[in-house]
Amino acid sequence: MLADHQKCARTCQELRRDEAEESGHNPLVSQLVFPPNFPPQAPKSASQSAEPISRSSTEGLTPFAGATPGVSPNLEEIVRIAYQEGHSDVHLGVGEVPRFRDRGEMQSTDWPVTDPERFQSWLQEILSANQIDEFFRSKEFDGSHAFPFARVRINLLDSLTGPAMVLRIIPQTILTLEQLQLPDVLKGLSSKPKGLVLVTGSTGSGKSTTLAAMIDWINRNQPRHILTIEDPVEFVHKSKQSLVKHRELGKHTLKFHNALKAALREDPDVILIGEIRDQETLATAIEASQTGHLVFGTLHTNSAVKTIERVLGMYAPEDQESMRRSLSESLLGVIAQGLIRTTDNKRAAYHDILINTDACKDYIQRGALEDVEEIMERSSFDGMITANQSLLNLVDSGRVEPEMAVAASFKPNELAQSIRGRN
Repeated sequence: MLADHQKCARTCQELRRDEAEESGHNPLVSQLVFPPNFPPQAPKSASQSAEPISRSSTEGLTPFAGATPGVSPNLEEIVRIAYQEGHSDVHLGVGEVPRFRDRGEMQSTDWPVTDPERFQSWLQEILSANQIDEFFRSKEFDGSHAFPFARVRINLLDSLTGPAMVLRIIPQTILTLEQLQLPDVLKGLSSKPKGLVLVTGSTGSGKSTTLAAMIDWINRNQPRHILTIEDPVEFVHKSKQSLVKHRELGKHTLKFHNALKAALREDPDVILIGEIRDQETLATAIEASQTGHLVFGTLHTNSAVKTIERVLGMYAPEDQESMRRSLSESLLGVIAQGLIRTTDNKRAAYHDILINTDACKDYIQRGALEDVEEIMERSSFDGMITANQSLLNLVDSGRVEPEMAVAASFKPNELAQSIRGRN
């Protein structure tokens, strides 16, 4: 045991050389070159390496009941635990204790601090030698991997203590709009023959799950050709009534914009764009929506009106007028989503939904976006709702504490006043 831990303390270059001498060349290990500055001090003995994590590193965190003290499982076992416990993310890094994100909060484990050799073994479970080498050259990596029970979205990063990874758990079973208790207006948007639908929200807000449910509704109910272009592919849809094709950046196409341009020649009815990141992608998405395609895209914005502001902000002032006209003509709706903890220790979605009615089109063309939100507040019959109205509904149903709703609101004073008026 002592010899094993001393071996872990060596740099990966030394480890690679030793293994090459003792057991022949290992192509995976040869591709992996850890920076020499981590961890600052490797464990010196078996007993030290299995010591409980320090109080300072876990203060304020809830110990994970499913962890086995002193034992670091392989990556598949870690992801399986996260999947079974309903966690959304796994956080692993050299010099750190493995952690999970549970319903929005970080949760610690009793596993030992991760050393370079353990991290290396985890990488080798999900990445090829070339991908590992790419990460250590560029210091960044995005990808995906399918375990037998779930997919994960992979993000690798370098940090002060060494390399780290964040794995987002993506269930293989896609929940329906009904199971997610999403508003009926989402079915209406999914049934449209053409136009642009934007699903927005911060990271971890559940927008990918909502978008997957909308694509699933089309797949189950309409004979269409659905083409997704993602970085990476998250939810995997099997063709049902619709024909579904997935394309992933780096695997099936070299450039996102090229794939989107080519999509217009691949006879799709529905195009899913993983994320609209720049003006070029936005312009192609609008073009596709205006030429007979139903286009879904995502943005990292927190409200429907801010989404429109963000889209218009991608263009120079002299292009604003023509862009407002194009957007008003192609946009079907914006679904901004957030997640909030409920009284039963789960999470519920709240929404800020804009449906681009004739009145909204007129205001968007004129740039009077403050008036669009006023329309949303009084147009529930069109399926519209503001975030505060959605949060107030959750409070009225007893699913969310008033204090939690006010804390989540972007207009907390307005919501607090509405809650007081109900009492």
